[in-house]
Amino acid sequence: METSLRIAPRIAIVGGGIAGLALALGLHRHGIAAQVYEAAPEINEIGVGITLLPHGMREIAALGLEEKILAAGIENRESAFFNRFGQKLFAEPRGKLAGYPQPEIGIHRGRLHGILLAAVRDRLGADAVATDHHFVGLEQTDTDVTLHFKAVSDASARAPVTADVVIACDGVNSAVRRIFYPDESVAFTGINTWRGVTRRKPIFDGRTYMRIGSIKTGKIVVYPIVDDIDGSGDQLINWIAEIETDRNHRNDWNQKGDRADFLPIYESFKFDWLDVGQLIRDADTVLEYPMVDKDPVDQWTFGRVTFAGDAAHPMYPRGSNGSAQALIDVRTLADLLAAQIETGGDARAAFAAYESERRPATAEIVRTNRVSPPDIINLKVEELVGDRPFDDLDRYISQAELRDLSDRYKRVAGFSVERARS
Repeated sequence: METSLRIAPRIAIVGGGIAGLALALGLHRHGIAAQVYEAAPEINEIGVGITLLPHGMREIAALGLEEKILAAGIENRESAFFNRFGQKLFAEPRGKLAGYPQPEIGIHRGRLHGILLAAVRDRLGADAVATDHHFVGLEQTDTDVTLHFKAVSDASARAPVTADVVIACDGVNSAVRRIFYPDESVAFTGINTWRGVTRRKPIFDGRTYMRIGSIKTGKIVVYPIVDDIDGSGDQLINWIAEIETDRNHRNDWNQKGDRADFLPIYESFKFDWLDVGQLIRDADTVLEYPMVDKDPVDQWTFGRVTFAGDAAHPMYPRGSNGSAQALIDVRTLADLLAAQIETGGDARAAFAAYESERRPATAEIVRTNRVSPPDIINLKVEELVGDRPFDDLDRYISQAELRDLSDRYKRVAGFSVERARS
């Protein structure tokens, strides 16, 4: 239902993805209206899986959507690491079982997006998200910003939109950011990924997040995202294959993937608990993505325009931290904007405070994901043991040392248990 919203600056959000919709909901919590502009002519529940880490679920709970997300996804109980021969290297509890205040949830990205979209339309109104609006440019003065859009469906010009402030939530290839950084490009270091979803019986307890192999010899991340997908007890299993190559060939985004490009690497991954090659062959959907990020920049805010989420800090899609950081961005920004509006202050002061808080923190995470990935355990064991099975892993490295590697990554990536409780 629509609620009565206070008079506030006209706020335009460019991009109707997770960050943009969560920002609209966060502003609504403070009684502030916003208008979202999305390029897609229609918003459908598409894509593959995503993991919401506990600090991301904290932000979801603040929006009043925790129960809906819990019902739509699967709560991870354990994270387990394996070599490419199927031998377990290390395992640890996740979410509430690890002492976090919130759970860790695997969910279909389309379902998550659909829940956020329905909430925006219910709370802000059916017209709160304007689709078929592809951003093409802007002009700003000291008092406002004029946005220009064209329709994706027929390339016609849309009527200009005037707003007091603009927040770019339009992703890693942000068209708004390109206005201010026209010569910027993504950083590609030779790792390509393929993502897919497969219907099959649960693996282990049906609540385990698995990292198998390494990017040197072939890595795949596997976790469930939907329970009882077809009424016969099968789950929808999400998987991400990552391969490091020495060739400068980069995948496209969100394109249909060709199994022939990567399946041969995984045909030998046959364990008594999973046939990885079969998992890939049986996939309903296979999409390809490059493993890219962008170098941190010194400025997000330009007058009455600022960036959030992947538009602000594109980071490697590793460790499931990108969505959580985007959700933290938009909650921080909504709270600061509300404080300025409440006191009759300038929204640009909120932008400055937001950037001061979030830009250094996310820059550190971008750099961390480059040099200390969450699968450092797999890489370390492969380095110590060699690319072969082992008889006794303790001869090479102890479980305590592996736990320390895992804890160290969580600390530098900003989601240790201690930080989550503070």
